[in-house]
Amino acid sequence: MPDKPKQAIKLSDSEFYMSIAPPHLKKGDKIAITCPAKKLPKPMTDAIALLESWGLEVVLGDTVDASYYQFAGDDDLRASDMQHFIDNDDIKAIIAARGGYGTIRMIDKVNFERLKTNPKWIIGFSDITLLHAHLYANYGLQTIHGQMPVNIPDASSKSLQSLKSALLGSEVYYHYKPHGQYKPGAAEGILIGGNLSLLIASLGSVSDFNYDSKILFIEDVGEYLYAVDRMIRTLDRAGKLKNLAGLIVGGFTDIKDNDVPFGQTITEIVMHVVKDYTYPVCFDFPAGHIPDNRALILGRKIHLEVSAEKIDLNYL
Repeated sequence: MPDKPKQAIKLSDSEFYMSIAPPHLKKGDKIAITCPAKKLPKPMTDAIALLESWGLEVVLGDTVDASYYQFAGDDDLRASDMQHFIDNDDIKAIIAARGGYGTIRMIDKVNFERLKTNPKWIIGFSDITLLHAHLYANYGLQTIHGQMPVNIPDASSKSLQSLKSALLGSEVYYHYKPHGQYKPGAAEGILIGGNLSLLIASLGSVSDFNYDSKILFIEDVGEYLYAVDRMIRTLDRAGKLKNLAGLIVGGFTDIKDNDVPFGQTITEIVMHVVKDYTYPVCFDFPAGHIPDNRALILGRKIHLEVSAEKIDLNYL
């Protein structure tokens, strides 16, 4: 087990204007599956078959079969598994088998320096948002917010195709018609974000970064309406929402309410906080804890256009 690394040195926004894009995968490349958080409930037969059908060689980490209470092995094992794949130059991408909870317990035990000279795709969502944030904040590394092996049996074909396109270098873009509220406009900026709860958990830490001039994507699952309201307001009070270039709201699923209703929907909660800001805002983006969880390349510059006729997201 490597020594705990020193806190990474944050680079300025200007140094991150051109973020680091790992090489796209090609047939025969090795992709590793590891579990940085919760343990797997069942084998990943469907996921392995899918990745192999794309021409990739799947390498399984020690955490795939590990169990330590609710985690995929203890914190040291989960960190060493990630470290092994980061340091192994034969591995071209690392996909988290699932989220849950646990990444925050092991992330500071991992030394990510090798990714500066040998960048590789890190893939996942939910609890993996902390890895996305940390790798952008400290290394300017582009990562993929997308389906994970545990979700693949229930995933839509479009979400799986988008993950394949993002990994193998085909064009990724999104177009849909808005339903309900939105704020029109067009913007360009680096796409950041992920799970709202994990963005809140990263505030003030070595995994935090400047949101100014970025386009923020958020999603969440299983939260109470009042908790979402509190998290959105926390981001705003921390200065994270004021100077965004745009805001993309994805799936907020299995949202709960109290016996005495909170009184606002997710859309109303968000719009109430950002109503005086001038950037475009869209809702119901097909990403998050939903079967149609389309892949997003975080850390890459995008063009976002929001109008009554369409919502377009294109990578630049």
